[in-house]
Amino acid sequence: MRTALILLFLFALASVPGSLVPQRGVEPEKVARLYQDDPALAEWYDRFQLFDVFTSAWFAAIYLLLFTSLTGCIVPRTAVYLRELRRKPPAAPKVLSRLPYYASLGEGLTVDETAGRLRRLRFRVVTGDGWVAAEKGRLREAGNLFFHVSLLGLLVAVGIGSLYGYRGNILVVEGDGFANTVAAYDRYLPGPRVSAESLEPFSFELVDFEATYQVEGDRRGQELDYSAYLKVRDLPEAPVRDFELKVNEPLEVNGTQTYLIGHGYAPVFRVTDGKGQVAFEGPVPCLIEDNSTLTSGCVIKVHDARPSQMGFLLRFLPTSVPLPDGGHASAFPGGLNPRAQVVLAVSGDLGLRSGLPQSVYQLPPMEVLQTLTPLVTPDKPRPPLAIGQSLDLPGGAGKLEFIELKEWMTLQITYDPGRLPALISAVTAVVAIVLSLSIRRRRVFVRIKDGTADVGGLTRTEGSAAGFAEEFAGVVRTLSERHDKGL
Repeated sequence: MRTALILLFLFALASVPGSLVPQRGVEPEKVARLYQDDPALAEWYDRFQLFDVFTSAWFAAIYLLLFTSLTGCIVPRTAVYLRELRRKPPAAPKVLSRLPYYASLGEGLTVDETAGRLRRLRFRVVTGDGWVAAEKGRLREAGNLFFHVSLLGLLVAVGIGSLYGYRGNILVVEGDGFANTVAAYDRYLPGPRVSAESLEPFSFELVDFEATYQVEGDRRGQELDYSAYLKVRDLPEAPVRDFELKVNEPLEVNGTQTYLIGHGYAPVFRVTDGKGQVAFEGPVPCLIEDNSTLTSGCVIKVHDARPSQMGFLLRFLPTSVPLPDGGHASAFPGGLNPRAQVVLAVSGDLGLRSGLPQSVYQLPPMEVLQTLTPLVTPDKPRPPLAIGQSLDLPGGAGKLEFIELKEWMTLQITYDPGRLPALISAVTAVVAIVLSLSIRRRRVFVRIKDGTADVGGLTRTEGSAAGFAEEFAGVVRTLSERHDKGL
């Protein structure tokens, strides 16, 4: 039992990093931001699997050890409890006055009468020659046993969810849609028993996204609420239905749940290359740099630009205001005066055709950027672009236009068949531990000799003396009252 408690403590302790370090399965954009801000720290986190705590090898090891330990506790204790249930209360001691609780009653009680009245008080009763033994509280051990069984059931439910469930993350921009297929996920983590064909064939379109913020007072800019308005099809042939997706109010389709976990801005840009051709046009999801104002960083990589590839790093300001030093900053997270400022622009070989994976949120490393032709540099910032404005790149390299502003949302889609069993196990564990802590094991003995009844009692639960003293007094009072009526 001690080993199980230690492992349970370790299990809880091992879960702590999952709430302190951003998890790939929940907040992939924060993981990407950490890699960008502090690559060395992110690398160490990844080595110790801190970005995937609940699927890590060391967490699984604790899980399996706890499962084994609980099984080792439950099996022998169940056998002991079953034997205890069949065991009758022991015979009454010869001298009841030596027990912690004692009372003497007058004449008139019989063994059968005493036994009947104790049974009505819900005691388990055994009688003998001139004595009565009664016992209560055997459900205490049942509560303790069910608590451990519930913990085991909780672990099994988590295991079922890990084997037969899946989760994934997607980023959707206003006007775009999603179909529940493996290829549509930005990150997809299936269980070992999950196949692509087992995914629910639902789809939806993000029609509009709305966020509201506190506009006055000390809490100005604090997020109050945000909602995504969807057009949903539960099946390919099903009719379209409207759904408002909110935080903690997921979209559920046949057990698959879609949670809204984040949002940001996706300004729409158009890039015209040096040949006068539109090389890129579309929304660019930007990573949030300042949560209080939603100042964000945007990266555009244009692999079809001619005569060479182009890359842009921009700073997006939802509510741009000028600063005394001539710079600009965002004063509010809402898009009241959206501006996009080009921080860096380069042309040359970005390695987009090399076949090597690259992050869409980062430009190539500095050693690569130094080999490219600079078009805009951070030491000579350009004025921020408003919607409808454009920036002509030097040397006839092309033009960047800020067309409109959209918003994006990040979603976590999960299917967990162990969710309901886990809930039932958790509720059962709470009820069982309450029973275990509130029920006391106690015994009452009565010896009747020459019509005089001696009553003794004791509790077998440590720390429950005060409660049993009151109960014992009630038992004596009940027997005395009935005895007086009999007289």
